[in-house]
Amino acid sequence: MNNDIWSSVLAEIELSVSRASYATWFQKSTLESYDSHKAVILVPNIFTKQQLEVKFNKTILSLLEKHGVAVKTIVCTITPKDKQSPKEQVLVAKNSPTTLTPKLNSSTRLPLNDKYNFDNFIVGSGNELAYAACQSIANHPGEKYNPLFLYGGVGLGKTHLIQAVGNGIKANNPEANIVYVSTETFVNEFLEYIQFKKKGFSTRYRSADVLIVDDIQFIAGKEKTQEEFFHTFNALHQANKQIIITSDKPPKAIPTLEDRLRSRFEWGMAIDIQPPDIETRQAILQNKAASHNMVLPEDVVEYLAKNIQTNIRELEGSLNQLIAYCELRDMEPDINIAKELIKGKQHMPKHLSPKSIIEKTAEHFDISVNEITSSKRDKSIVVPRQFAMYLLRSELHLSFPKIAVELGRKDHTTALHSVEKIQSLMSNDFVTRQHLTEIREMLHG
Repeated sequence: MNNDIWSSVLAEIELSVSRASYATWFQKSTLESYDSHKAVILVPNIFTKQQLEVKFNKTILSLLEKHGVAVKTIVCTITPKDKQSPKEQVLVAKNSPTTLTPKLNSSTRLPLNDKYNFDNFIVGSGNELAYAACQSIANHPGEKYNPLFLYGGVGLGKTHLIQAVGNGIKANNPEANIVYVSTETFVNEFLEYIQFKKKGFSTRYRSADVLIVDDIQFIAGKEKTQEEFFHTFNALHQANKQIIITSDKPPKAIPTLEDRLRSRFEWGMAIDIQPPDIETRQAILQNKAASHNMVLPEDVVEYLAKNIQTNIRELEGSLNQLIAYCELRDMEPDINIAKELIKGKQHMPKHLSPKSIIEKTAEHFDISVNEITSSKRDKSIVVPRQFAMYLLRSELHLSFPKIAVELGRKDHTTALHSVEKIQSLMSNDFVTRQHLTEIREMLHG
């Protein structure tokens, strides 16, 4: 009975909140019991408890009443250990003030950070495929998605996800030999192995049950290291051992990477992690604030999410700065403090103008401003012009007629079609997103 009622409540909540909010705050909750006074809801962790009791309290009460459960209050209780998954037990224990941090298992090559887990990873449209693949691997390493190749810009959560896989595998099988290493460390250890004839290098990596390598793009151009990694990859893959790799770009875009490595990186699944949409950014902020026992006002969440758009690391850094400022002064966070603290970090700096966008776009594509604003229809001119139109729209929110004027067009439908084309390409074309990222770095650098 409880399950049916709660399933109906969740179905309506799922339609009214973002996908990221639903996955983060509601998906793992259950209705434990209720009487005429209160409803008891089981939740996986303290973060969810705070959000449901504070932010979503009225919504839940209203929907419960709609489905025949009229109560005065809701009480959220963290799921008992015997009903929790291993990952949930780790998260609850981690936030208990009396719990000591467990020692890391020596079979892990580099220490995995236990703060990186699936429960505190915010899922949105830009990373849901990567998240699902990583969860599958954590439960069944080596069976599919092997290798898994995650790529995307800085600060989008790649390291969080791959360490969450390692921690998930560790929770299911404490004896698993997980080798987590940065490419820089792999390169340095290989050089030491060659120069000083140190023993055990190959065995260390080829005896892994799971090999997780971060930032593989740094192996480009290093022929001997690539050869060694190639043989390591083959040995592990043939033994059905799981391989997980991250990069800032897809295999085909890594310069001076050997073709035989490139082809192997594409054997399994290569997934592009995209910048978070505004709903995901808001969920990230709410989740991070909850971990500090703080509930942010909606206008503060909206302001931060709108002004820091492409980098989760920068988003969390700004929130940490806000929290530290308020705690030191015993103040509650508000919109004025948020605006003051992130001055200079806004997505649209004061110096940004149509002229600067057009100039930087032309510079990026190595053409002149006169060419990009001319009537030429060569592809080498049309494509940069489309990017400039998209950036004028996304960065300065100019009207389509105004965009057309800035680019020397008479008909504003050209601007409309250009913006729509770039928007459609962004969803599945890495090169388009890379162009936009590099131009924005020029604009905001």
